[in-house]
Amino acid sequence: MSHQTGIQAGSELKSFFSKCKDGKIRAFKVVIRDEELVLDKSFESIGSWEDDYNKFVLPLIEHQQPCYVFYRLDSENEAGYEWVFISWSPDNSPVRQKMLYASTKATLKKEFGSGQIKDELFGTQREDVNLRGYKKHIESEKSPLPFSSSEEVLNQIRKEEAAGVDSKHQTMQGVAFPVSDDVINALCDMKDTRLNYVQMSIDMEKEEINLETSQELDVDSLAKMVPSDHARYHLFCLPHFYEGDQLNSIVFIYSVPGYNCSVKERMLYSSCKAPLLNVIENKIGIELAKKIEIDDAEELTEEFLLDEIHPKQNIYKQKFSKPKGPLNRGARRLVKVQNEGE
Repeated sequence: MSHQTGIQAGSELKSFFSKCKDGKIRAFKVVIRDEELVLDKSFESIGSWEDDYNKFVLPLIEHQQPCYVFYRLDSENEAGYEWVFISWSPDNSPVRQKMLYASTKATLKKEFGSGQIKDELFGTQREDVNLRGYKKHIESEKSPLPFSSSEEVLNQIRKEEAAGVDSKHQTMQGVAFPVSDDVINALCDMKDTRLNYVQMSIDMEKEEINLETSQELDVDSLAKMVPSDHARYHLFCLPHFYEGDQLNSIVFIYSVPGYNCSVKERMLYSSCKAPLLNVIENKIGIELAKKIEIDDAEELTEEFLLDEIHPKQNIYKQKFSKPKGPLNRGARRLVKVQNEGE
């Protein structure tokens, strides 16, 4: 997965990461400041993880400001102490801030070390991330049923694989590469209106479809997300009014930048498109308003998308009538043929 923002952890934060895993630090907060991930606050442990949780987590989150919070549990695995990674993104925070933090989350997890993150928690309200909210999250993870929308899809895919269905088989419609769990989760988030943009790529070596990015995106920024040297699959939800109704139309976009990418890449993306659309429409249940193929990112304007979703039709059809005869022809006359003798 690529990281679209390019924001990385600062040297001070990287140094803190190497020191905070000895069991003394209980919680710390990371924010984005001056286009860099930096340490904001940290607390040392006092009691057990349950006793310390609300004391340290709740003071770290602010009403309108997104942030990341790491909370250390008392349990350990082969990599060391296990941590809870909390993404705090309140509903009333600016959209640009929410997009920035959502796009940088994967970078931060990688810098810290994903192997030590036991649970991930996402919250828009304090009730989502307090101790009670975290315990509800743990219980939901343990419960086999009911499944969330993404869990249902993943469970069905696993059943097909267990039954011997080869997910890489070639069909009349194309080559069906496996779709990663990250892609499934992002597509389900889009279906549930948690985000409006998903970009996917093909790992040609591993032969699988991976997630590039998923986030909230305005239509004016859509063209900037399209690479100029690689093909990609995109899903974008365009909110708009049409004939007095508020619509949220999801468009599938296959971008292939002409001959700037290899023939093999163009062929793979073309062959994998139909099976991927089958996953999107039939397994996830996303209704697509339009499927578009482009070779130039500059085409992706709001006007272009609206014209594709709602094509303009010429409702005035030309009527062809029988040609009129010559003017002033007068009444039709009957001519009597005379005999030769007359």
